[in-house]
Parts: sequence; C-alpha cells; structure tokens
Amino acid sequence: MVVTAKDIRNAAKLLNPHVMRTPTVQSPLLSQQLQCELHLKLECLQYTSSFKARGAYVAMQNLTVEQRSLGVIAMSAGNHAQAVAYHAGKMNIPAVIVMPSQTPFAKVARTQNYGAEVVLEGRNLNECEARVQTLIEHRGLTLIHPYDDANVIMGQGTVGLEMLIDQPDLDVLVVPIGGGGLMSGIATIAREMRPDIRIIGVQTESYPSMQAARLNEDILCGGETLAEGIAVKKPGRLTLPIIVDCVDDILLVNEKQLEWAVSALVEQQRVIAEGAGAAGIAAIYANPELFKNLRVGVVICGGNIDPRLLSSILNRNMALDGRVARLRIDISDEPGMLAAITDSVSRCGGNIIEIYHQRMFFDVPAKLAKIDAVVETRGPIHVQEIITDLRSKQFIVRLMEEGSQ
Repeated sequence: MVVTAKDIRNAAKLLNPHVMRTPTVQSPLLSQQLQCELHLKLECLQYTSSFKARGAYVAMQNLTVEQRSLGVIAMSAGNHAQAVAYHAGKMNIPAVIVMPSQTPFAKVARTQNYGAEVVLEGRNLNECEARVQTLIEHRGLTLIHPYDDANVIMGQGTVGLEMLIDQPDLDVLVVPIGGGGLMSGIATIAREMRPDIRIIGVQTESYPSMQAARLNEDILCGGETLAEGIAVKKPGRLTLPIIVDCVDDILLVNEKQLEWAVSALVEQQRVIAEGAGAAGIAAIYANPELFKNLRVGVVICGGNIDPRLLSSILNRNMALDGRVARLRIDISDEPGMLAAITDSVSRCGGNIIEIYHQRMFFDVPAKLAKIDAVVETRGPIHVQEIITDLRSKQFIVRLMEEGSQ
C-alpha cells in the first residue's frame, strides 16, 4: 500500500481528539549557538512522551471488530510499547507487550500502568520475535508494528503536517530515523506541501541501517547507544523506498554529540529529550555548515529518558565545559588546612559541591593528605583563577581530567 499526502491529512482528522497537537517553538539561544533559525517540534510533550502515540492510534482504529476483541501485541522496549498500551486501555482492547528482560523497571511499570500485559523475553528485541509469533498463533493477537505499517506511517506523518502549517517557510526538516516510520510519513506530506524543502534524516554511527540500505551498502550495526529509540538493525520494507525517493541526505552522529544535544536542550530550552529525540540537534551541532543561516525544523521525537541517565549526562557536560572541576590539592594533615582551601575557593566565587580527604593513597606520607574538591565554576577561565589563588597560598594543586584517579 502506497501512503499519500491525502492519507496523512485524513489521519490528522482521525487523530484530532485523541492525541495532542504539540507546539512548534523557536529556540533563540540554541539558534544563536548553532547559527541557524531553529524551530523545535516538541513531540516529547505528546501523550506517552513520544510521537509513537500517533501511528499506534491510527493502526488500532483500523482494526476489525474481531481483531479488537482478540487483542493486539507489540514488541518494544520503550515508546511504541507505551503508545500501544495507552491507546489499548482507552479503546478497551486487550494488549500484550513483549519487552526484553533487561528493560528498565520504570518502563515496564509505565507500560503495565496503562493496563497492558507485559511479557519479558530475551536480552534484545531480536530475541523477542519468536515469543511474539508464538503468542500471535496461540491467541489470535494482531501485531501493531512500530514502523512497517501503512497506517502507522500515516499517523506519524501528521507530525510533518503540523510543522509545516505552523512554520510554512522552513528551509530544512531534520528528522531522526530508526525503522523509518516517522521520516517516511513526514517526507511524504512535506514533498506535497513544500516540494523544494530539504529533508535530512539522522541516525547514529552505531546503527546506520537506513543510510546503508539507501546506498546499497552492507548493513553493519551494533553496540550501546544513547539513542536506543533509533537503534534499528533493519529498515522497514515500506519505509525504505519512501526514504530513498523523498529524503535528500542522512547524517550520522556519535555518542558525544548526542550527549551534548540532550544537555543543550535542557540547559538552553528547558526541554527534556531522550537520545533519539535529541538526534536532530546533534546532527546540526556536528554539521553547522550545512544549516548556517537557514530556517530549520527539528523533530524532538521523544522525552522518555531515565532520570539517572539524564543527571549523568548533565554532570558530564558541565565537567567537559569546565563548569564543574575536580581539583586535587596536597596538604599537610593539620588543623586549618580545609578552612584555608574553602576560604580561597569562596573568595574567588567558586562553589564547593563535594570534598574528600584522601589519606590512604600509597604515595601519600603519613603526615600529609590529599584533598579532592569538586567545584562549580563559571567556566575554564574561572577554574584557573581558583587554581592560581590556591597556589598563591602555597598549595600544590592539580586539575583532574574526566575519568582520572
């Protein structure tokens, strides 16, 4: 079945009361930093915090009466699982979600809270497939595929329809690609509304499946990635030809660029995005010359990030930017030393977050000690001001690099 722009417009009417029409907002600070006029489509604010709620609803709305009574099944570790479970609960359709056994507890709990039956199987989605097929055969369940389904593509395409209604003069659209459902839907409607618009996809260096398929190259994927939502090893049968026909280019981003993008969205725009959701920002950060002075629309496609992971990313980026520094200071182990250090840091305007006495190192004499001070600063220049002041008080100070002991 070929998906058309008319299909996507019809899907928008169907979705109207059942999903949120998320805002497209301008980001002044990120625009200044990335040297383009940046407009963010905030699907991270969607029901279940992901665009997946759109396609899942359209697919489930098109089920027969018998299919609804028997129930649906989905295979997902995150956003698609929650979208199917959410709409199944609203539509009184039994739902089974097969998730890898290593899925974080919070994602399992959220899916169950929507009323779905969760089955944990294997270590990854590939190992879930056999269990899904068995359940379909034994219970007559209907599979709601995360991307290789025409109705899902129609639903996801409404993201692009809304963007171009809100910002009809965009020069470029930047869209993350996993299996390709979101991109193929957006590209279909964008080519009808704005034939001249440039459409750029984004994948990770670890999972470049769509880019490789588009170039007729061998698909080599694997490894850990912050953008697990687009870590798909095999492009969709329906989505690949649409992307080949409609998408101008696919850019690859690495893990450091993804971390920077997640952190930048929080700090500059107060937007919480998961790794896949921030992939478009990472691509612009990695390739600024391609977007300079252009009006760029970016889909922030999801916000389901583990809070502990988000905290780690923010802290790591503050360390990389020099806004958090770890100083190792040699002292004589006697009263008043700690007070002198805190006085020096305070006088320079720094803020001590944590402080540790290190007396057990083999290279520390019995009457000496080392202090590890984690200090919040305004940046690298401010760090050097603090170090200079401490050294003026005869302390031996070393700036510890990330990962050093």
